[in-house]
Amino acid sequence: MKFQNGAWLMKEGHALFSPKMIYEVEKNEDSALLVLPTRGFDLQSVVLTMKITAPAPEVIRVQTWHYMGVDDGDRPRFELNLSQNSLMEMEEDDEKIVIKSGRLALVIDRENWSMRYERDGKLLTKSGKGDLAYIKTDWKGDYYSYNGENAYMVQHLGLSVGELIYGLGERFTPLVRNGQSVDIWNEDGGTATEKSYKNIPFYLSSRGYGVFVNHTEKVSYEVGSEYVTKVSFSVPGEYLDYFVIDGPTMKEALMRYTDLTGKPALPPRWTFGLWLSTSFITSYDEKTVLGFIDGMQSRGIPLSVFHFDCLWMKNFHWTDFCWDSDIFPDPEGMLKKIHDKGVRVCVWINPYVGQRSALFKEGKEKGYFLKRENGDVWQWDMWQPGLAIVDFTNPQACRWYASQLKKLMAMGVDCFKTDFGERIPVDAVYDNHFDPVKMHNYYSYIYNKTVFETIESVRGKGEAVLFARSATAGGQKFPVHWGGDCTANYESMSESLRGGLSLTASGFGFWSHDIGGFEDNSTPDVYKRWAAFGLLSTHSRLHGSTTYRVPWNYGEEAVDTLRFFTRLKMSLMPYIYSSAVQTSRTGVPMMRAMAMEFPDDLNCAYLERQYMFGERLMVAPIFNEEGIGRFYLPKGRWTDYLTGEIFEGGAWYEKYYDYLHIPLLVRDNSIIPKGSRDDSPEYDYARDVEFRVYALKNEARAEIFDRGRKTGWIEGRTEPDTGCIVFKGESEGSWKIRMINVHISGVKGARYEIDGADTVVIPEQGQEKVWVSL
Repeated sequence: MKFQNGAWLMKEGHALFSPKMIYEVEKNEDSALLVLPTRGFDLQSVVLTMKITAPAPEVIRVQTWHYMGVDDGDRPRFELNLSQNSLMEMEEDDEKIVIKSGRLALVIDRENWSMRYERDGKLLTKSGKGDLAYIKTDWKGDYYSYNGENAYMVQHLGLSVGELIYGLGERFTPLVRNGQSVDIWNEDGGTATEKSYKNIPFYLSSRGYGVFVNHTEKVSYEVGSEYVTKVSFSVPGEYLDYFVIDGPTMKEALMRYTDLTGKPALPPRWTFGLWLSTSFITSYDEKTVLGFIDGMQSRGIPLSVFHFDCLWMKNFHWTDFCWDSDIFPDPEGMLKKIHDKGVRVCVWINPYVGQRSALFKEGKEKGYFLKRENGDVWQWDMWQPGLAIVDFTNPQACRWYASQLKKLMAMGVDCFKTDFGERIPVDAVYDNHFDPVKMHNYYSYIYNKTVFETIESVRGKGEAVLFARSATAGGQKFPVHWGGDCTANYESMSESLRGGLSLTASGFGFWSHDIGGFEDNSTPDVYKRWAAFGLLSTHSRLHGSTTYRVPWNYGEEAVDTLRFFTRLKMSLMPYIYSSAVQTSRTGVPMMRAMAMEFPDDLNCAYLERQYMFGERLMVAPIFNEEGIGRFYLPKGRWTDYLTGEIFEGGAWYEKYYDYLHIPLLVRDNSIIPKGSRDDSPEYDYARDVEFRVYALKNEARAEIFDRGRKTGWIEGRTEPDTGCIVFKGESEGSWKIRMINVHISGVKGARYEIDGADTVVIPEQGQEKVWVSL
């Protein structure tokens, strides 16, 4: 939100009150309290009170109040993991106060108010005169005119020359946030506007720190927009709470942010396979569904999950959790047939209950819905006629909603697509009487949490997964999230990727999108290119609006393309799943912007049409009907995973790719485990695994995980004296290297038969391509 009229003036009717000095310091065991007058010692002036703490390593929290008597008990709060032990160190003298948390320090000038955040004594960001402020937008010169409205707290933090900002949730505008105005406010706006389904009040700096604004309501950001050298954030009211989180790298800052807000849960192995949907408002029945599954399997396309979208329930009855008996007379029998084919089942739900639903009367009578001020159920005709909204602040309503899900799981449903959760009113009354404006974004959290924990209670820990659209901070704990309603064209495919990379820079580890686009119907060309992109994403779902997305609707070449990339992903499951385990443990996303992986390469800073898939693979989807792949490679030797072609980094490339190829490059010094199967995401990843070794420079390691547990590893290193490669490998104490296939340029290959050895030495001339089988 902009308050200024240029560099020197406020907008008409606006007044700004900013600290001029520190009047008083109160040091406690775990905090420092500062009294900050805005007009020297004038008694008839605004005074701000600031509390500074260090609740986690390399994290400093700053809370600032104007009126501390304003009731703060009616707001939701993010569920944060805050240390019970203070990590704060404080030093002070006549000139300054220094508060430290590890290498991160906040330096405050006593006499001439300013704040500097430093890492090892070097500036990260700063706040000077007028940058921290209380602002009234209806100012009439009367200090006693407070009425609880038109008041804001604002903080400006400086941007250094060349500093770039990422994150703030799923945003479809350019990946670099500089120059953008961003409101943290969940809305159902598609993927082609500034609106977003998933708004996260956290941004990540290219200088390796992040800032989390701890408010569930609307937080307004001006990122180098109102002031071109500052990031500004403001919230309505009398209180501002934010955390500065140091890395010192972007990945480490994300690790610390997710330490605070929660790590992404590890999705079950089966979720990484291909999902097929009925699409949004298409007509279908049991024969259609089984025909689609049989059609995929008869064409050799491994299918892991079948998703039933809206019309598994009777129209106008959404959501009643009841199968439309006219179309599905025997849902249990149908679900058993699907399971017998080795396919899981997902069904579409939302948090709304239309008044034609069988559940409406019960929900109304028992008070399970949001209400109006007069006690009536809050209803409107947006989306479903007369719909009500489940009140997840009511524990009984949560149990009631969960009981409906459990009935479906007892039938054979495995997981749920938690659609919607963005269009939440700001004039409703909640069971816990929380402020409905501050609940608007937070509703998505309690909705998805309720569903996720219900699945977990039935299926067991580690077996829960959602396909969620809405989110706020902390929502990463309940994966997977998909990118919303995109259109079936290259432009929308590209904006979807921007949204995904922006979301993963905001702490979300797993992400998906509608292969082929949601709105309209894609051309066969777009469908095939999107299939390659979708199957090199963490989760892969075919979904549309008014047309089916089965590949034979797009021609036999689309069938071949989908089969190829589905089987490619399945063969990469040892690598993909091991990467997923690391994501769940660290919070570093599986799909990440190049700038996050290569922060020192300035060419990567603005890249938004390619990404790292795990730590070792780079993917550059093709966004044009000419089949031209355009991508940049950082310094080093890169190898095309599909063809073996070598690329030297530090350069841009432009190259034609047919439909069975995509720029999929392995960085040097990598060991990529390739699985023994390509027909399922669920198999023994350690059995007959093949390790592909790429341009080993010094030492590399690959690990195999299964069901969240490490089952094996391999290390390769070059001996400095001889230049030979040495391998060691083990699997739960029993692995032995059985065979080494050495592929040398110009030679078909040399095979080293090793029987029972645990160490293998490869001559120097064999280093270019090495496949290790265990």
